[in-house]
Amino acid sequence: MVPAGAEGVPPTLEERWGERYFLGMGKYGVAHIVWDWNGTLFHDTDAVIGATNAAFAELGLEPITLEQYRALYCVPVPRFYERLLGRLPTDAEWAVMDDVFHRYYAEHRVACELAVGARDLLAGWQSAGRSQSILSMYGHADLVPLVRGFGIEPHFVRVDGRTGPSGGSKAEHMVRHLGALTGVEAARTVVIGDAADDAVAALHVGARAVLYTGGSHGRASLEEVGVPVVDSLEEAVAVAERLAA
Repeated sequence: MVPAGAEGVPPTLEERWGERYFLGMGKYGVAHIVWDWNGTLFHDTDAVIGATNAAFAELGLEPITLEQYRALYCVPVPRFYERLLGRLPTDAEWAVMDDVFHRYYAEHRVACELAVGARDLLAGWQSAGRSQSILSMYGHADLVPLVRGFGIEPHFVRVDGRTGPSGGSKAEHMVRHLGALTGVEAARTVVIGDAADDAVAALHVGARAVLYTGGSHGRASLEEVGVPVVDSLEEAVAVAERLAA
C-alpha cells in the first residue's frame, strides 16, 4: 500500500522518489534515463508500418517495407512524406494522412508488447536507486493508460506524452519534461530512443543519448548522429549507466 500524504492524498510517483533520495537511496542529480516509448520500450513496429502504409494509400502511394521505412523516416514527419512524394504534402493531405495513421495505429497497437527484457531493465534501474521517466511523441491521453496497462508505471517518476499537434520534434518537449523533474540534472541524464530526433532532443537540453536499432531507424542512419548506437535495450542501459556516472 502507498502511504497517504497530506489530508490522506497518496503521494505522486515523483514525491515517492523524492523520499528515496532524501533517505539515502541516492543524491540529487542521480543518474536518470528518459525513455522513448514507441519503437523503444514499446515494440510497435508492425503497427507503425501498417499505419504508415494505410496513410500512404490515401495519396495513392505504394506500400513501403520496414527496411525502406528505417532508411527514410525522419522528423518533422511531413519531411518523411516529402522523401516519398517528391514534395511536401499539402495541409489537407497531411490532415488526412495523419488521421488515417492514428486511427489504424489505435486499432492495431493492442497486439503489440513491451520490448524484450524491458520489464527487468526498468525494475533493475529503479532498484539500484536511480530514476527514470518516459517522454513520448505519442499523444499524452493515449500514452498514460497504455503504460499503466502494462503495469510498469510505478517504475517512472514521470510519464509525458505529446500535447499539441503531431509530427514535430521532441526537443522543446524535452525542455519541459526535464524542467518538471525534481532532483534530475541534464548532465547525468541519458535519453534512450530509436530515432535521431531523440538524440537531437537530448543534446538540446545538455543530456546524453543512446540510440537503439530495434525501432524506426536503421543502424546506418543512427550512426550518422554521432552518439552510441546499440542493438538491444540491455546494451542501451549499460551504456547509459557509464555515461551518467
